[in-house]
Amino acid sequence: MITLSQRLKRQQSQVTSTSRISVRDRLLARELQELAQVLPSNCTVNHENVNDLSSFILCIRPTEGYWQGGCFKFSVDVTEEYNMVPPIVKCLTRLWHPNISENGEVCLSLLRQHSVDGLGWSPTRRLNDVLWGLLALFTDLLNFDDPLNIEAADMYRNSKEDFHKKVIEYVTKYAVD
Repeated sequence: MITLSQRLKRQQSQVTSTSRISVRDRLLARELQELAQVLPSNCTVNHENVNDLSSFILCIRPTEGYWQGGCFKFSVDVTEEYNMVPPIVKCLTRLWHPNISENGEVCLSLLRQHSVDGLGWSPTRRLNDVLWGLLALFTDLLNFDDPLNIEAADMYRNSKEDFHKKVIEYVTKYAVD
């Protein structure tokens, strides 16, 4: 198993004396090390390409709430413009959620460069913020009043029991390891 530090050393050794490591890559190396240190036990980070640290899959397994027991995968792509722009995040697991569409769009203020609520992306934010924001969408940041999936939010308002059944149906069908 290749560790993050081994990948970083390999990546740095591939850099010639005439090329320079981009700001994004330096930030990414530091932030991924920080992320590895604080990653909760119910989350994992997997790089499909060990030579590309800018693209990875984040798996979240909620330990409480409606989605408990599911494994929800998010692709995280860090563009060259990082940290001036947020990473691009898409949910790869189909789920019934008011703030995540069935096709994977994620409604989370910190993933927007310009957010109406003032809580959007800023250069002071880091990948840790993205992780904790996504994790909170399954608990504290769950928002039925400003939904992306209006049908899910309406179902919750009209019948919490039907909402819960549909969530369980999606978890057992799509969110298994």
